[in-house]
This record gives sequence, C-alpha cells and structure tokens, in this order.
Amino acid sequence: MITVPGQLAIKTIHGRNGDFNVGRLATSIGEFVIKNAELDQYAEGKYEGDFAIAEIRPSTYNTGGRMVIEIRAHLGGMTLSNIDRLSKDEASRLSPQEVDPIDEEASTPQPVSTTEAPTPAAAPACADPLVDTTPFVVSTQTKPKASVEQEDATLFGALWPLSEIVKLDATVNRRVLRQQRDRLGALGYEFAPLSQDWHIAAS
Repeated sequence: MITVPGQLAIKTIHGRNGDFNVGRLATSIGEFVIKNAELDQYAEGKYEGDFAIAEIRPSTYNTGGRMVIEIRAHLGGMTLSNIDRLSKDEASRLSPQEVDPIDEEASTPQPVSTTEAPTPAAAPACADPLVDTTPFVVSTQTKPKASVEQEDATLFGALWPLSEIVKLDATVNRRVLRQQRDRLGALGYEFAPLSQDWHIAAS
C-alpha cells in the first residue's frame, strides 16, 4: 500500500439501484478510476487529501454497446483536507453511462477476500430490510413504530442503537451500505466528509 497526495473528483449517477458515485483520482503517479463502496456516502465534488492506494488493476465492462477499459485503484483509506465543487468540464469527464458496481459485481464472479466482512445472508425478500428495496419512507408510514425500530436494528446491526455520530462499515454489501446511507438521511443525519462519519443535523 502506498499513500500519495491527490484530488478525487466524485460524480453522482442516478441508477436503478439508487444513487451511486464514481470517482477519478488524479495523483503524481497517474490517474485512476475509484469505485470503492464508501464513495456512495459523499456528495458530488472535488476532494483533496492523501490517499492510501491498496491495489491498482485494469478493469473492463460493457455499456451502451461499447467495451470500456479503465485503470482502477482500490483505496485503503484517505485523509481529506479540502472540498470544492465540480466544474461542468470536470463533471463531463466522469461518464454518466457508468455501470452500477452492484450490477457489475452481480455479473462478474468476485474473489473472496479474507479481510472483508462476509455479506449478510439473504432472507425472504419482504421480511428482511437488508434485501427489501422498498424505500424506508414508504414502510414507516404503514408499519408500527416497534416494527420500524426492529427493521432499523436489523439494518444497522452492531451500530444499533445509533449514537449522535455514526461511522458506517464500508466492507458490508454495497446495497446494504446504500440503504444505511438513505436511512441515516431520513433520520436527520448528515455526512461529514472530512471526518468521514455521520452526525445528527443541527436543528
């Protein structure tokens, strides 16, 4: 693993599995595509700081009748120091036709890593919020409070009950991470990119 200073440009794409982010990291050793799951917590923009690169590898995927070959870097961590908005030119460099990593992982066998937490076992689709794609805002209107709290407890696991500051585990399933992100927003939390955790929004 190496740590280099750089700038990470993040673009938000609205996909069928919900919003997801793709990033492009510019450093002195090259420019790389970043698709770490934890990027889905961040707002679109430019982030400067120091980036720990754990792996660099070529990757291919098909979209819109074309094959895309890109050099990806997997981040082992980052320390951010400054945030800015993306210009139109910078946003246009990050293709809106990106394949959602969830779909990409579903179509490509992934190697099992001993350093990553296991993916939660799937349960019946309508009984487990980890695999239920119904938006939380809908389910909370029709279910009793105790049922909603139980779903939150299942969704957040060891993080439940939530404290005023919440740091999500980036090694969980991408779909679960997005559900946790959306639920935290619905509960009044805001993501703080410099500290990389969620805080109760000031009233």
